[in-house]
Amino acid sequence: MQTVLYPLKFKPIFKSKIWGGRKIKDVLGLDYGPLPNCGEVWLLSGLWDEQSLVANGDFEGDEINDLVETFMGDLVGDSVFDQYGEQFPLLLKIIDANDWLSVQVHPDDELAEKRGLGNGKTEMWYVMQADKDAELVMGFNRPLTRMDYANVLKDNRLQSVLNHEQVAKDDVFFIPAGRVHALGPGIMVAEIQQTSDTTYRIYDWDRIDVAGMRRELHIPQSVEAIDGTVPDNYRIEVPQVMNKTVNVVDCQYFVTNLLQLQGEMEKDYSNLDSFVILMPLEGIFSLVWENGAIFVNAGECVLIPNVVKKVAIRAEKYCKLLEIYCQLEES
Repeated sequence: MQTVLYPLKFKPIFKSKIWGGRKIKDVLGLDYGPLPNCGEVWLLSGLWDEQSLVANGDFEGDEINDLVETFMGDLVGDSVFDQYGEQFPLLLKIIDANDWLSVQVHPDDELAEKRGLGNGKTEMWYVMQADKDAELVMGFNRPLTRMDYANVLKDNRLQSVLNHEQVAKDDVFFIPAGRVHALGPGIMVAEIQQTSDTTYRIYDWDRIDVAGMRRELHIPQSVEAIDGTVPDNYRIEVPQVMNKTVNVVDCQYFVTNLLQLQGEMEKDYSNLDSFVILMPLEGIFSLVWENGAIFVNAGECVLIPNVVKKVAIRAEKYCKLLEIYCQLEES
């Protein structure tokens, strides 16, 4: 086995959903085969039962967590490996909503551990495309205690307290564990999240699936998970600046930056103890490092190992991409 790590691309994992659309094929050009639609494409996943497989180089076909186990800090960073062990800590996906997703909430780490669910789920959305007048649900329109929330559910008044936001391309929403949310029709987002697939459905729009059944709800489980606080603004304002690194989200689980490039940008990660993921939203770029180069298209991502410290990102005409890594606080 090759012992020299290199930037890794991964085979996409396509997910058909009751609310899924066709933009992943029609906009991004990804072929999801015989599926009737594609609601999600997972670009990088460390979930044990749905791990991403490497798509390039000598490690082609290997599972991401096997590589984490083998290379440890050389791949993910010593501090990241000490914190998360052999499971890759982030899950990256693109979501295409052709209909409303369920109104849902995710547990935090403490509650997830208490319930034997592994990690909690904090996440963010970057809107890649939105139809005219598209909207989503983000949090409540007024502060709610858990008792308030329980009473709202009991009285069947949930929709009256949901906060709706109209969205457009390049909008950003940070979704800490505990915040209710739902994507609406006509929206495609890039999602960065903790490695977790735990979702508590609260409301599913009285929808009937192909078997004539309503999907399961998780009302009792959701009550302890709810955070009913209301921020000043649910939307994150992100300056659209060329050829600079612009911070989008900085939380305890991940840092996400926006890069819009014409030409080349050199990156030096010598002071960072982490992997770095580059995820193009528009356009194509080539990633160049000491021992090679690779092209990366919108709808893909590339994982730069911790031991690869200096790279150049070269846009083919124009490229918009997210730069994602972990920056753990020193204990």
